[in-house]
Amino acid sequence: QVQLGESGGGLVQAGGSLRLSCAASGRTFPSSLVGWFRQAPGKEREFVAALNWNDASTFYADSVKGRFTITGDGAKNTVSLQMNSLKPDDTAVYYCAGRQTPWGANVKDPLAYDYWGQGTQVTVSS
Repeated sequence: QVQLGESGGGLVQAGGSLRLSCAASGRTFPSSLVGWFRQAPGKEREFVAALNWNDASTFYADSVKGRFTITGDGAKNTVSLQMNSLKPDDTAVYYCAGRQTPWGANVKDPLAYDYWGQGTQVTVSS
């Protein structure tokens, strides 16, 4: 089965940066569409960013535009989320998710994704 794993979370002060990484099993990344979502305590899972491997297009939530960047590294078989200018409201568990094909998908909908990682905690202090 497809397995995804996130790493890079931690505790950082407001204004700082973190880089999250999503690693996939196998020789190549198994999903055409890769998304990052986050979930804070007591809140619904929220879309953060997505990458379409087929055409390198990217998508971002309005709340993170200009601060977060999603990139794919074929050589390392990973997808990263660079997070800059972090705010306390960014505190959440961050999940990596994959979808086999990008067609007919709403990239912001978690139900559109087929595979999920276990999550990594990001905590931003004020």
